[in-house]
Amino acid sequence: MKNIAVVGTGYVGLVTGTCFAETGNNVICVDIDEKKVEQMQKGIVPIYEPGLDLLFERNIKENRLTFTTNLKEAVEKSDIIFLALPTPPGADGSADLSFVLGVGEELGKIITNYKIIIDKSTVPVGTAEKVHQAIAKNAKVDFDVVSNPEFLREGFAVKDFMKPDRVVIGTSSKKAKQILEELYKPFVRQGNPILFMDEKSAELTKYAANAFLATKITFMNEIANFCEIVGANVDDVRIGIGADDRIGKRFLFPGVGFGGSCFPKDVQALVKSGREKNYDFEIINAVLRVNQIQKVKLVDKLLNHYGNIKGLKFALWGLAFKPDTDDIREAPALYTIDKLLDLGAEIIAYDPEAMDNVKSLYKNKITFTKHQYDCLKDADALLIITEWGAFRNPDFDKIKSSLKEPKIFDGRNLYDLTDMKKRGFYYESIGRKTIH
Repeated sequence: MKNIAVVGTGYVGLVTGTCFAETGNNVICVDIDEKKVEQMQKGIVPIYEPGLDLLFERNIKENRLTFTTNLKEAVEKSDIIFLALPTPPGADGSADLSFVLGVGEELGKIITNYKIIIDKSTVPVGTAEKVHQAIAKNAKVDFDVVSNPEFLREGFAVKDFMKPDRVVIGTSSKKAKQILEELYKPFVRQGNPILFMDEKSAELTKYAANAFLATKITFMNEIANFCEIVGANVDDVRIGIGADDRIGKRFLFPGVGFGGSCFPKDVQALVKSGREKNYDFEIINAVLRVNQIQKVKLVDKLLNHYGNIKGLKFALWGLAFKPDTDDIREAPALYTIDKLLDLGAEIIAYDPEAMDNVKSLYKNKITFTKHQYDCLKDADALLIITEWGAFRNPDFDKIKSSLKEPKIFDGRNLYDLTDMKKRGFYYESIGRKTIH
């Protein structure tokens, strides 16, 4: 059993704290938002993440998971301190480290005995060194700063944490290594590795992983776009290349680009880190450029089909950047909405979890419905942006009878082309032939 403090109760911090409590540790989660802390103390989970609510509730009842706004109290009671703080992108794409370094300075004033301070946030290469310097300004005792990047997928975060593919730990301290090996041992009982390396390598591992996956997605989107030009079927191409175990089947599904809190931010930060060292990531720059174009791919299809879309009404299914989350950060849906509004179209939208977050951005500029079929009434076409499970096997008769004309523009290739033809839909997807 370890005594752990997790500073920051965003997506990463809350999952981290809850999962460590689930393996028998005492965890104190710290946040400056008093209202949020009060809600969590009452057992209210502030984010949507499948499976988190059950662990959250259980560990609060067992008094292994507590919440406070008092950083000093949490640090004094803990031996291991995780920093799960925001590192938002600046205007130039660089990661803003002000929250991380600010807390680092405060920790230096608080700690009175040996502590392990762990960067859980995704941070640029060299951040552990900066955090060490920030703490050392005021610290009078020994401490270690460790890089331990997270590899959590929204919608699967609890599973990813409890059964990780690998745990990456960057430290040059034998003492910290021994303690963290004990901490993570319950999570790797099936034999997946705990990978120890230096701090800079650990920091870069996270950026490199996300940049590679973003590149893989974007490459497949470019292949899909070319499939449309030459008359090939991207589904067949995807299966054909995915059967090669050097390539693999994952992250080959084409669509309307990647979004979320990680890929866009981390790829931009890696590019900026390169520029600071006079290194130009040419491939990754191209990935960012192509992804921005892909996010509004459906709008381009609408313009090609209708010519002018001013005054037309479009039903939109899916607002979150991916299914099983309410996260709308850098979501392709937002870019689609912005362009549609600029072109004078009317939007009526539905998403199982993300509508409140989108409402706060657009107010009354677009309309929302409580049920997925309600937004179809008298719309000129249905646009599918996010591949929620509820959209995969819908009532096509209800869709057909509700729309002005049976037209679907599918940004996630959810439906079979032969089936859509039989049902009498006009159907456009990504990298496949158009069904008339």
